[in-house]
Amino acid sequence: MDGWWIETPAGASQIPTDATTTRELLAEADAIRLLARQRPVDLVPLHDLDLLSPVTTPCRVVAQMVNYASHARDSGFDPRSVPTTFFRKASGSISGAFDDVVTPAHVRFLDYEVELGLVFGDTMRVGDTITEADLPRLIAGVVVANDVSAREVQLTKSQFYESKSYPTFTPIGPRLVLLDASDFAYLRQDLRLTLSVNGVVRQDGTVADMISQPLESLRVLSRFQQMDPGDILLTGTPGGTALKAPPKAIEKVAALLSPSAKWSAFFRSQAKNPKYLTAGDVIEATIRSSDGAVDLGSQRTTVVDEEVNT
Repeated sequence: MDGWWIETPAGASQIPTDATTTRELLAEADAIRLLARQRPVDLVPLHDLDLLSPVTTPCRVVAQMVNYASHARDSGFDPRSVPTTFFRKASGSISGAFDDVVTPAHVRFLDYEVELGLVFGDTMRVGDTITEADLPRLIAGVVVANDVSAREVQLTKSQFYESKSYPTFTPIGPRLVLLDASDFAYLRQDLRLTLSVNGVVRQDGTVADMISQPLESLRVLSRFQQMDPGDILLTGTPGGTALKAPPKAIEKVAALLSPSAKWSAFFRSQAKNPKYLTAGDVIEATIRSSDGAVDLGSQRTTVVDEEVNT
């Protein structure tokens, strides 16, 4: 069934709206919040719905690089010296919370990154001065996202755009949780991000581990990037990804090698790492507060290989 829905413990209630995009839907956010507080009628079982990404495309997808102290340490950085840094992903990478993650045929080292996504509800213009009071106006809601990454593309080409922009490389949802002003405290301390592969927890951390909290991130981003309603900012991932920095001694030896020899040696070592994703792996990612007041739901995706026509 097409349309936008409010989830309740008893089922899903359709939102009476003509909105076809997230941007159009968020223009009605106040009315939707009011509707959610009422007793919904005409409920349908949630499992009867084919849930798509609650963030529609095209849109801007901006992401933060190394924004959790635990991820910084895994990557060989001192968290105290990591600058607030952003990169872009193609919005064509967005997929639903239960869609397959498709591994391109040339990718061997597929990695995962559970992230809190901030969905904009108002325009943030370049040069705007962002204060704490602006957050409820700018950020309408939050989602679970997985910043899937082709690591050999990222590392050998020294860029993020291609390595993180293949179709299905940004599963989003299942829920878009609209925030009230009082909910923003959860974004600083009490949201736990968890990701498991085949039932084994790989990532488990809270937003308190962020190096740049959302307010600081928006202040830096607004220096150069406009964000409009329906755009999304991915705010970084906790430690626990498959990729980790090599020991310092190995880094010193690698510095003596040619680039091709260095990468050849590095990926030979990575081939022994069982944490990279392979076909058949099931990824589950959740974000919720300890008291359950803010629960973004759980996405469950399965890794499959790209079908190659011969």
